[in-house]
Amino acid sequence: MQDFISKYNVPGPRYTSYPTVPHWHTEDHTESRWKQAVSDGFWRNGKEISLYIHLPFCESLCTYCGCTTRITQNHKVESKYITYLLKEWKLYLATFGGQPIIREIHLGGGTPTFFSAENLKTLIDGLTHEATLSDDFVFGFEGHPNNTTEEHLKTLAALGFTRMSLGIQDFDPEVQKIINRKQSFSQVKEVTALARTYGFTSVNYDLIYGLPKQTISGIAQTIAQTIALKPDRIAFYGYAHVPWVKAAQKSYEQYLPSPTQRQKMYATGKKALMTHGYHDIGMDHFALPTDSLYEAFATGKLHRNFMGYTTQDTNLLIGLGMSSISDSWTAFSQNEKLLSRYYERLDRNELPISRGHQLTTEDLIIRRHILNLMCNFETTWEVSELLEIGFGFNTNLLATLVTDGFIQWTDTGIKINDAGKPFIRNICMALDARLWRSSQQTSFSQTL
Repeated sequence: MQDFISKYNVPGPRYTSYPTVPHWHTEDHTESRWKQAVSDGFWRNGKEISLYIHLPFCESLCTYCGCTTRITQNHKVESKYITYLLKEWKLYLATFGGQPIIREIHLGGGTPTFFSAENLKTLIDGLTHEATLSDDFVFGFEGHPNNTTEEHLKTLAALGFTRMSLGIQDFDPEVQKIINRKQSFSQVKEVTALARTYGFTSVNYDLIYGLPKQTISGIAQTIAQTIALKPDRIAFYGYAHVPWVKAAQKSYEQYLPSPTQRQKMYATGKKALMTHGYHDIGMDHFALPTDSLYEAFATGKLHRNFMGYTTQDTNLLIGLGMSSISDSWTAFSQNEKLLSRYYERLDRNELPISRGHQLTTEDLIIRRHILNLMCNFETTWEVSELLEIGFGFNTNLLATLVTDGFIQWTDTGIKINDAGKPFIRNICMALDARLWRSSQQTSFSQTL
């Protein structure tokens, strides 16, 4: 295993999209072309949409975090931001040209529970007022255990929320201190119990391995504490060290575990979770067989987008808020990352997009195969399909992956073996034609 870690621990994408953001061809992306892509996707998909709402405010900086955030303790920012979110929503309603059917709303951040329960109700009421809810709609939110109150849970449950995700990362106080993410086991236990009292049917914990000062025994303890609270699903993923993007990460580089230690941490956690009834889902995710994420995986309906893994696949994801990314299936678009620019664009009644990408025929074909690998661990194709776009795969890497026992590769597809699942990012990289054709140096976190 040590040889494989040394061989495959290279910078690589997490593939929440294809093409990945650094390889977007932004020059061809305009507001008018994006609006056309949204309108086409809206009617093509029977008016069904998913919504991602980026709520960027946090009271303190978690130094491990790679998200676009605004650190403040001034809660007066809430009302203004919601006003602009709903203004952006109005522009999309006009673009659709019809009443949308919402299948999914996800509140991400930042810290969504930075916002008061009352303000979150104002936001959700504003979004759903001129829309229809699908019969199988799913509403979820991300919360911090320290500020997710009973009032939040009561209000959101009444609005139809049934999914909650808590950012735990690690229960070790020493690790929490160095990454500035502090919450006690008792707080997590209390919030989890309250959520279930108010009818939340799916509780997720985010856990990270590879953090500074983490140890293998410490990970084992965090996993044991997690299992004791029995969340329905768990995201157990590797820390992304990107100090060139997040300068705060430079302060603890000397405390980071080695790649070999990271893999032992993951193996330790995975073994414990699977021993206690959790199933391995896609990349770095685990779920109990009673959870809808497992059901989606088992029935081949699991989907992956900029929100990560989801049970809802509408092929039209609208991201609202600063830095949010939208996906019409044939195009991507990202909003302004600066809050002031986000406000300025909306003041001019413009969609606040800053960059995007129009997918080519080749992009769409490769995207589907990478998505299949990420969600189902296998994909198939017709030979004529690849001839249509030219064979842009890295065949040398594919051959090496076969030799190492990670995949089965034939003329008509790829299937990932159990031994290859920890290397799924590397396997998807073999299909990434834009990555191999690019002459630019692109910085990603390490794959392992």
